[in-house]
Amino acid sequence: MSVTLVLWASAFVAIRHLGHDFTPGSLSLGRLLVGAVALGIVAAPKVRTMPRPTGREWAAIVAIGVLWFGIYNVALNQGEHHVDAGTASMLLQVSPIIIAALATIFLSEKFTTYLAVGLALAFAGVVLIGTADSGDGGGRDLVGVLLCLVAAAVYSISVILQKPLVARLSAVIVTWLACTVGAVVCLPFAGQLVDDVRDAPTSSILWVVYLGVFPTAIAFTTYAYALRHMSASSLGVTTYLVPPITIVMGLVFLSEAPPTVAYAGGVLALLGVAVARRKPKPRAAVPQPQEGARVHG
Repeated sequence: MSVTLVLWASAFVAIRHLGHDFTPGSLSLGRLLVGAVALGIVAAPKVRTMPRPTGREWAAIVAIGVLWFGIYNVALNQGEHHVDAGTASMLLQVSPIIIAALATIFLSEKFTTYLAVGLALAFAGVVLIGTADSGDGGGRDLVGVLLCLVAAAVYSISVILQKPLVARLSAVIVTWLACTVGAVVCLPFAGQLVDDVRDAPTSSILWVVYLGVFPTAIAFTTYAYALRHMSASSLGVTTYLVPPITIVMGLVFLSEAPPTVAYAGGVLALLGVAVARRKPKPRAAVPQPQEGARVHG
């Protein structure tokens, strides 16, 4: 999972960097087309041996493709035209709260005390970072904040839909099909993509390829595989590690330095991750009296 988190953190920085050369829609389509091709190469040999998705599973795959790969990418790309990469990644961290609540309702996952405390600590850290004064007098762009929250909501719903799928179907197959659906949803932006590719420098085009292969094809597949072996709530909270990584990358590659208070929020978020991932201690078994034994007063 550590590689997945680094790749997703790099995606926030790459999206922010590409905002000058690609529109939100064309960037989404370009990223998803590359991802679908890369995933298709890996998934093709598995298609014949995979179980056939049921009608209900197909509906979930299409929903994930529309929500997580389509709407999520367009909303996030547009959101990063209004807020910096670090802020965008922090706003996305409302998703573990939504995931934990939805998993309790729809997946019958246990909401432990450690998870509740960890979520509270981590979310407090994210709020502290997100509300920190940037020092430029501009404040936070409301449109950008709302778009990032939309991305967080559709991502959370998609994780809940994906959990039962990867329990029966291959993670790479599910990711490939959903990514392909997302690319189809973004086809209306094909004209913009052609124009942007024609005008963009080669380095930016290579960044789009990077987004498609690494944060999309590789990271989404490894996340789906991890989701098969972990509860949705526990896996969701690990993404609180993404903002600190994004902040460092943004500072190095984009010269976007977060406010001083944001660092305290990052430490608080990491503490929340550590607490949330703790498992309750099993209760000691109470010895049962042997059958026939007498009890003396």
